[in-house]
Amino acid sequence: MNVADVIRSRVQVFAISEDTAVHDAARYLRERQVRAVGVLNGAGKLVGVVSQSDISDKVAAENKSAAMPVAEIMTRELVTVLPELTLDECLRQMEQHGIFHLLVVDGQGEFRGMISVTDLLQVIASDQKARADMLESLLFPQR
Repeated sequence: MNVADVIRSRVQVFAISEDTAVHDAARYLRERQVRAVGVLNGAGKLVGVVSQSDISDKVAAENKSAAMPVAEIMTRELVTVLPELTLDECLRQMEQHGIFHLLVVDGQGEFRGMISVTDLLQVIASDQKARADMLESLLFPQR
C-alpha cells in the first residue's frame, strides 16, 4: 500500500494562505478536526506547514498576538513525499525527522494533501485485524 491509496478518497486538501492570521488558522484546524495544514503562497505553491503545536508553542506559550500571519510561525523546512511512496517508508521518514505529518506533492510539486501518523496507524490496525480474522477462520472454520 502507498500514499496514493490512503489519500485517494479524500475530497478536500486542507491548506491556508501564508497571510492567514494565526487565530483564523487555529479555527480552521479546529473546524476541520485536523492537527496540521499546508500553507500556500499567493501563487498556490506550498511554502510551509502550520500545526496546533506551532500555534501553542510559538504564539500562546510566548504570549504573542494571534493576529500575526502564519508565515511568521510556520515550519519552512518541509518533508514531502510522492504519492507512490510506500507506507513503510512514510513511517521511516516520520521517525527520522521526528514529525507526525508528511506533505504529499505530485511529480510537478503540486500540494496534494497530508498523511499523518494516525492515517498510518489506522491502515496498520486494519491490516492486522484482517490477518487475525483470516487466521481465526483457518483455525476455527464454520461448520
